[in-house]
Amino acid sequence: MQGFWLPLGMAAIFGAFTGLLFRLSDKPGHERPFMFPLLGVVAGIMAFFIHQALTWIANAPNWLLPALVVLLIWLWLGRSNLRFRRSKE
Repeated sequence: MQGFWLPLGMAAIFGAFTGLLFRLSDKPGHERPFMFPLLGVVAGIMAFFIHQALTWIANAPNWLLPALVVLLIWLWLGRSNLRFRRSKE
């Protein structure tokens, strides 16, 4: 059971850390800055389950998990996503 919870927790923490880095590297002016680490945690958990499925199906390597976490956070919080920008009134 430890082989499941420990990597899941580590992926979630790494996702929160990467989301925080996205928050710190982004320009100020977002409505909800707390959403960056929160979406990072969700991305870490989703990347863990995607990695588990890929491991069971295609024997994916372990280095793929951090790459999936960063990729999901980049897709959700990257420059092309304007969902959390302040509306100009």
